[in-house]
Amino acid sequence: MSIVITGAAGALGSALARRVVQGGGKVAALDVPRSAERLTKLAADLGPSCIGVSMDVTSQEAWTAALQRIERELGAPVGAVLVAGGWRGGAPLHAETDDGVWRAMIDMNLESAHGSLRALLPGMVARRRGSVVVIGSRAAAQPWTSAGASGYAASKAAVVALAQTAAAEVLESGVRINAVLPSTLDTPANRSSMPNVDPTRWVSTESLSGVIDFLLSDASRDVSGATLPVYGRA
Repeated sequence: MSIVITGAAGALGSALARRVVQGGGKVAALDVPRSAERLTKLAADLGPSCIGVSMDVTSQEAWTAALQRIERELGAPVGAVLVAGGWRGGAPLHAETDDGVWRAMIDMNLESAHGSLRALLPGMVARRRGSVVVIGSRAAAQPWTSAGASGYAASKAAVVALAQTAAAEVLESGVRINAVLPSTLDTPANRSSMPNVDPTRWVSTESLSGVIDFLLSDASRDVSGATLPVYGRA
């Protein structure tokens, strides 16, 4: 089976790609052009079952070319994980002096999910098969935990609302969309930025990958429109 992973060059995306390939699947690993070197290495490590595609996932033109290549080399995608996104914060809303952080969060989180769903869903609906997992955040369900990062919390809440609405729209077509809501992920970047916090309380990328793998699989065929908290002990 062919699975599309956006944000595949990051810690979670690469862990997911490895899990899918190790399970016998094929992966189209997508990320922004500045991550091309890491994508190339990931594809080389995983062999012919993985292709790396450098692109802007908010661009429908880029998606048209990417999907043509994916279908030609790996087959039509039956699943997708929308990892692409980011975090910025550090100031309360009333202290922000411009819209830079707000715009960045909307673009990185909401627009990336919107562009990806718009590109992927028509083919899945036409084939009457597909499972999409959107990466939300605990901030979407508990926005008070993201004080100082209102743009991030708002964008992730919008991503989850978008996913649940789209899930209702495609349910009768045999396509499922679910969201996972992780707390802090145990990644090198988070360990570096929070050196005084116990990372064993965070969610490992392997653990979250297992949850996502379930949502992609036929074992979750009756689950759609769900928002699944994955908080660890954080």
